[in-house]
Amino acid sequence: MQKHKLDLFHGLSNELPDGIHKTGVPSVVTIHDLIFMRFPQFYRSIDRKIYGQKVKYACSSANKIIAISQQTKDDIIKYFQINPEKIEVIYQSISTKYFEQHYTENLLSKYNLPEKYILSVGSIEHRKNQLSILKALYTAQLDVTVVFVGKPTLYSAELLKFITENKMENRVKFLNNISRKNLAGLYQRAILSVYISLFEGFGLPVIESMASGCPVITSNVSCLPETAGDAAILCDPENIAELGDCIKKLMEDNNFRNEMIQKGFKRAKQFHPEKYSQNLISLYSEILSK
Repeated sequence: MQKHKLDLFHGLSNELPDGIHKTGVPSVVTIHDLIFMRFPQFYRSIDRKIYGQKVKYACSSANKIIAISQQTKDDIIKYFQINPEKIEVIYQSISTKYFEQHYTENLLSKYNLPEKYILSVGSIEHRKNQLSILKALYTAQLDVTVVFVGKPTLYSAELLKFITENKMENRVKFLNNISRKNLAGLYQRAILSVYISLFEGFGLPVIESMASGCPVITSNVSCLPETAGDAAILCDPENIAELGDCIKKLMEDNNFRNEMIQKGFKRAKQFHPEKYSQNLISLYSEILSK
């Protein structure tokens, strides 16, 4: 940093280089979430220790901290006793791909999908709560395919067990390593998307879905109401009957569905890369002017 005479260093994901406080180079760090502290049972003790040390050092050394949601800002204050004035909430942006119209006709054959499906995007893990989606579809007796897009983990076995026990093999698809262009197309073809996570730092798939014209059902907990605003259906992530009712309403009520799509388009504009860039430039200028 000193050799290249940097004006500013930005740590983009929860950490800064060790010793940066001795360089004289101003710094900012983006903190995405503190899930490892809120849900320690999902992490190995050594990982929690390392993450904790890195985040604590970054927060104490940085001139400014970017929190990607008010939820994350509150957690930084709670767990590390950081002065609130040091923390700026700047929402993440999504790729411009999600705002563009894509040719989607070939996607159904490419991924062997039916004309009608619902989409759930995110790594297949307990915190993302995908099993509740399967239970909701089964309990509500909704005859629709659900497509899960995300990296599999050990939690996938729980989903597969439920699928087998309830003979849902023909109604569930698992996809992974999808390009952004194709993912945007999958959103555009979907009836709706469901992001029913138990806890998030932000929840990008909610905004990706909205920008793509796909109505969203998401959780009424953690930062997700903050992310979604009034442009999604909010649902208790552990209330299976309620989730089933929400899915059914979006599938059957076209007027309501179109209303949510329009609200989603409007909401997504607030997360366009241009807006994010303007916010970053403003923060950088503030730091460098001191």
